[in-house]
Amino acid sequence: MACGAITPSDVAMPERPMRIVSLDYCADQYVLKLADREQILAISPDGVKSFSYMRAAAEGVPTVRSIAEDVLVLKPDLVVRSYGGGPNAMAFFEGAGIPVLQVGWSSNLNPEGQGSIPAVIAQMAEGLGQAERGNALIAEFQTRLNTVQAGQDERSALYMTLAGVTTGPGSLIHEMLQAAGLTNFQEEAGWHSLPLERLAYEQPDIIAAAFFESAARSPDAWSASRHPIARRQLSNQTVIPLEGAWTACGGWFLMDAVEALAAGTEP
Repeated sequence: MACGAITPSDVAMPERPMRIVSLDYCADQYVLKLADREQILAISPDGVKSFSYMRAAAEGVPTVRSIAEDVLVLKPDLVVRSYGGGPNAMAFFEGAGIPVLQVGWSSNLNPEGQGSIPAVIAQMAEGLGQAERGNALIAEFQTRLNTVQAGQDERSALYMTLAGVTTGPGSLIHEMLQAAGLTNFQEEAGWHSLPLERLAYEQPDIIAAAFFESAARSPDAWSASRHPIARRQLSNQTVIPLEGAWTACGGWFLMDAVEALAAGTEP
């Protein structure tokens, strides 16, 4: 009988992987937070960048590019990814007999339900062989969320990025603003350029400013965030600076942003 190619359904997840390779910085966050150091073989080169929440824990950890050959030579017993390696990465690595743990999509902060941050934490912790550690992180997340939600504000806030975009209902950022007790100034669902025409005659109470903390980052000349109307918001309104690492990926660290917004909006 000829040997056939290994299909994804043939690949079993290890009970506790000991040669983990993470392919992108979103996956890095969960690996660095939940796995033991001796379990980690390599993370992505972005793990130490300023937009990586777990950058301090990433110091000294070997890195690897999300190129098939570079990963295969390491002989991992688990590949963890969010987007790293491209859309066909899961099928490729599982076809080579390497199980893949895919970071789930986070769309809300609810303690239960598909797409919630706690659900993704539980999924990742289980896959990394660290279920107990995941349960502890979920409990901490829920405690912090409950504490913030004990006080509500109801003022409006506009999320503003250096690229000049914002987002409305249906996004994790919208959930973040609501959790902080704020009303999202951007009422249209999806991601959009800053509503400059509306801002000319109507202003939010608060600007949630993301990625403005780094002097190394400067907006493109055509970015809406460079427009005088947008700059006026940053000068005249209450501005709550949000570290890029708090919102770059969906994870427990979004609570840092929620708490900063809630603390900055107290009357």
